[in-house]
Amino acid sequence: MFNRVAKIAVKAMPDVVTPRGHAVIDYMIAGAFLATAGLFWRRNKRAAVASLLCGGAQLGVSMLTDYPGGVLGAIRFPTRRKLDLGLAAMTAAMPECFNFEDERLRKFFTTQGVLMTVANELTRFPETSASELRGRRRVA
Repeated sequence: MFNRVAKIAVKAMPDVVTPRGHAVIDYMIAGAFLATAGLFWRRNKRAAVASLLCGGAQLGVSMLTDYPGGVLGAIRFPTRRKLDLGLAAMTAAMPECFNFEDERLRKFFTTQGVLMTVANELTRFPETSASELRGRRRVA
């Protein structure tokens, strides 16, 4: 629910985040997940595992994206818009999926999901032209 509200709230704002800036944000989010997994480990192993899964997914998708900071370029940057929204929804759902009750831990995942949504909505994703799509269909 918070992800939808965040998406609607920033929709009217201009797209100010460049692909390079988006890459920096992605790696910072992945790092936050991986660091908090260590912090969560003693208090709540379920939250720690959820944080590891989110961080690993974010890191993996970031490394596979064809933007500055990406490693393999297997995922086209415009495709990331949909993937990011899916990762944000997955992140926000982790407390329910892993059934942990600590409100502070729940807020961490909700906040991360909202931040991912906001970063996605404020990013300048290049548009794919119709002729580029037709050319790709012929090749495929």
